[in-house]
Amino acid sequence: MKRRVSIGLAVVLLLAVVGVIVWGRGDGGGDLATVRGVIGSEKQAFFTDQRVVDAFAKHGLKVEVDTAGSRQIATTVDLGKYAFAFPSSSPAAQKIQRDRKVTTVYTPFQSPMAIASFEPIVALLKANGAVHKGAGDYDVLDIAKYLELAKAGTRWDQLPGNTAYPARKNVLVTTTDPRESNSAAMYLSIVSFVANGNAVVSTPEQEAKVLPSVAKLFLDQGYTQNSTEGPFEDYLSAGMGKTPLALIYESQYVGRAGRGDGSIRPDMRLLYTAPTVYSKHTLVPLTADGDKVGQLLATDPELGRLAATAGFRTTDPKLFAEVAAHAPADLVDAIEPPSFETLERLLDAVGKQY
Repeated sequence: MKRRVSIGLAVVLLLAVVGVIVWGRGDGGGDLATVRGVIGSEKQAFFTDQRVVDAFAKHGLKVEVDTAGSRQIATTVDLGKYAFAFPSSSPAAQKIQRDRKVTTVYTPFQSPMAIASFEPIVALLKANGAVHKGAGDYDVLDIAKYLELAKAGTRWDQLPGNTAYPARKNVLVTTTDPRESNSAAMYLSIVSFVANGNAVVSTPEQEAKVLPSVAKLFLDQGYTQNSTEGPFEDYLSAGMGKTPLALIYESQYVGRAGRGDGSIRPDMRLLYTAPTVYSKHTLVPLTADGDKVGQLLATDPELGRLAATAGFRTTDPKLFAEVAAHAPADLVDAIEPPSFETLERLLDAVGKQY
């Protein structure tokens, strides 16, 4: 009798163990395939979000990421140890695609470049003709007017009627380091387009024409940080005195506002640039598992909702509209960046002047 009971208990225990294993695998808690990728830093918060980690686990994946600048990913990072590369710009992705002879890429989300500012600054720039309404109910920084102010070396305290921000420093947008950061390259795409007579820079002659004016926009800033997280955090913590105009990705502002943690205060404003450029986050798969990550980001509804919650515009506009009701649904004054090679030459030429 005791022997039968022991055998019965052993069977029950075995079944319980098997059940736990099966249940764990079904919930993404079993053995997961580790997939490593290299990404732009602005996506790190998304990939480390526990909800995103859990969503990948449901598909049997544990996605681990390293961060690097998009220029670095395309030129100096050893991609041999990664399953996917996920830069923040389509020119960088196109170079990787060509170099690695990859036929398929994924662009699961994108984000236009924008300017984080404050109500008194916006009002002051409106009064001086540098800010106006866009095609919808949103404000834009007129890049042509801004270039005029920058070329003349205009200080904030020289703007007529300025009582809100009489700072003795030049009217300049705070950017990242053009030698390292993708957001600075996107900014260069915008200002070079306007400086080139509203045309994408595409020839060496055009590069030489715009270089003096666009280089000044970076050099006159002095020290610049190598990631957009830097100026954005300065904007949030130090306020208008240090950073009246900060170049950011729209996703940073929208994602932070969505947290509801009080870091986006009532006097803060989001400006778009006229024109603007979309930073197209493009995943280049380097292995079969990397391709699976790209497919999931592009098609999985749960990951799409989480990307929208993080502030990114996904392939389903409704997802972004649900979390960013006050952001424009579409930005019609958008341009394409120059080719990777043209951007590289411009960035290198600016870098040599530091």
